Amino acid sequence: MISTFEYAMRLLMRHEGGFVNHPSDPGGMTCCGVTKAVWDAHTGKSATEADMRALTPQAVQPIYKARYWDTIHGDDLPHGIDYCLFDCAVKSGLGRAVTLAQFALHQTADGSLGPKTLAAIQEADPVEFIEDYSQRRLDFLKSLPTWPTFGKGWGKRVSEVELESKEFSRNG
Repeated sequence: MISTFEYAMRLLMRHEGGFVNHPSDPGGMTCCGVTKAVWDAHTGKSATEADMRALTPQAVQPIYKARYWDTIHGDDLPHGIDYCLFDCAVKSGLGRAVTLAQFALHQTADGSLGPKTLAAIQEADPVEFIEDYSQRRLDFLKSLPTWPTFGKGWGKRVSEVELESKEFSRNG
């Protein structure tokens, strides 16, 4: 398959905007969706607030590619499902993204994206998978103690990602 990473990045950046440092966000200081801890690990040094505010989508793109897209095998997934899993991995972590996929596929959920899960994703109806996956993702987010603070935005994001993913699966 042709890589759709750049397209997925453009969609992702609609949801991962500029600098935020909300006191209720366990991720802490974040810019372009990358937390200070992730940026520090990437650069090998401690970033200042000014460093974090200066991040751009181009600067963080290699992190998204290596840490999320390549890890979910984005280039090997059907169009639409690739973006759906990518966005969830970014927002909730790789393990959660894979576990939700395994639940949607009625597999034993071990959080490992192995050949069995990849094969099941390939065989799944993309639109049905995306709908089921999105509902499971929303249910997970609603279970978090920070839902009252961030739920409105998260719900909107899941809904938009679902619509964008289904559209991409039909027309990709």
